[in-house]
Amino acid sequence: MIDTRMRDWLLDSDPALRWQVERDLLGADEDTWQATRARVATEGFGRDLLARQDSDGQWAGGAFFPAGFRGEGPQPWTATTWALKDLREWGIDAEVLAGTAEKLVSVRWEYEDLPYWGGEVDVCINAWTLSNGLWLGADVDGIAQWFLDHQLDDGGWNCEWVEGSTRSSFHSTLNALVALLDYQQRTGDVARVAQARAAGEEYLLTRELYRRLGTGEPYSVNAFSLAHPRRAYYSILAAADYFRDVALTDGTRPDPRLADAIERIRDQRQLDGTWLQGHRLAGDVWFHVDAPAGEPSKWVTLQALRVLDWWDAANAPGAVDNPAPATPA
Repeated sequence: MIDTRMRDWLLDSDPALRWQVERDLLGADEDTWQATRARVATEGFGRDLLARQDSDGQWAGGAFFPAGFRGEGPQPWTATTWALKDLREWGIDAEVLAGTAEKLVSVRWEYEDLPYWGGEVDVCINAWTLSNGLWLGADVDGIAQWFLDHQLDDGGWNCEWVEGSTRSSFHSTLNALVALLDYQQRTGDVARVAQARAAGEEYLLTRELYRRLGTGEPYSVNAFSLAHPRRAYYSILAAADYFRDVALTDGTRPDPRLADAIERIRDQRQLDGTWLQGHRLAGDVWFHVDAPAGEPSKWVTLQALRVLDWWDAANAPGAVDNPAPATPA
C-alpha cells in the first residue's frame, strides 16, 4: 500500500508510467489502466518517439547503431532496436506500428549484414529482437530456437560466446530469460522454453542474483545501482522484477533465495519513500525519460514498490501456497 502523497507523485507522470502505477500498485480496474495505456501512443514519450520513426521503419537510420556511428564514444540509444524496446515496454499497441515489421525485413544488422528478423550473434540483441518481433508479429521463431541452441553448460548465456566464452554472465542471462518468458506469454508454448528457463533461473538463484559462485562476493557493485531505463544493464531490481513476472505467469511462490536481494532493494528506500536513480548511462538519447542520477526516480520507485508488494504479500502469514497463474497484460 502507498500513501496519498506517494500515489499522487507517481500518478503525476507520463502515461507510459502512469498505467503501470494504476495496474501494479493501485489495483485499478482494467478499464481504467487500459484507458491510460491507450494514451501512450498520442501523448508524451510514446508520441515523441513514434514521431522520430523514419519512412523505412527504422529510427536513426540503423538497426542497433545510428547511421554513421563508427564506435567512437559511448553506445548511442537512438537506433531501431532500442526505440522498439522502449515503445513495447511503455505499452504501445502493436497496431500503432502496423507495417513496421514488414519494412524491417529489408533492414540488415551492422554485424555481418545479417537480416534483421533473423537475429544476430549477440545474446542481448537477440533477446530484444525476439520480444520486439513477437510484439509486432514478425517471424522470429528461429531466434527462439537460437536461445535453446546457445545456452551454456552452466545454465545461462553470455554475449561473448562468439569469442569463446563458456561461462555465463548475469547481464546476458537475464536478458535471455526475459525474452524466453515473453515468448511463453505471447505464444502459450510453455513446453518449448521450460527447460531453458529453469536452467537460466537456477543460474541466477544459485548466486542470489548477484554473488560470484566461487567466493560469494558481489560480482560487481554495479549490480546494486538501481536505474531506469535499464538498457542492457543488470541490477538486482531488474532481476527481482523478472522473478515477480515469473511468479505471476506460472502461479508459483517466490524462491527464498531471492530474500537477500529483496532486502538490499528495500534498504535503498529513502525516508520519503522513494528510490533514487542509481546512474544514467552515457550515450545519445532522443530524450530522457527519468530523473538524473541521485534524484528520486518514479520508474525505479514503481519497480521497487511492485517487487516489494509481491514479495511481502507472498510471504505474509497465511499467504496462499499455490496462487493461480495470471499472465500480466
